Amino acid sequence: MELQGYAHAPARLDATFAALADPTRRAILARLSQGEASVTELTAPFDMSQPAISKHLKVLERAGLVSRGRDAQRRPVRAEPRPLAEASAWIDTYRQAVEANFARLDTLLESLKAARGLGNRPRRKVSPRRRRTRKDP
Repeated sequence: MELQGYAHAPARLDATFAALADPTRRAILARLSQGEASVTELTAPFDMSQPAISKHLKVLERAGLVSRGRDAQRRPVRAEPRPLAEASAWIDTYRQAVEANFARLDTLLESLKAARGLGNRPRRKVSPRRRRTRKDP
């Protein structure tokens, strides 16, 4: 089964979602949204080794979500906004479609209520005496 529109999603979008699937990588991006940082600075809040953080950074870098610079001996890592903007635009397309479907459903339900005269009529209460209960033989 092929989902409509999904086959046309670029590989970068797939890489973005795969990179964002991990909570550590999302936390790294959250930290980088405040400004660039070195690998050592990024390692500090985690209970992980520097090589483990470097592996996460490689995944983020392959997805285009971060880039590494060079400042003398320091190699700062910075967030790159473009892949997140592309993912947000892709999600927004489907959000709009779902909202349009719900709006059509609301319209249909209102027209059905109006056709049956249920729109303004309160629901009838059933008195306890009129309810039937099943009795065991």
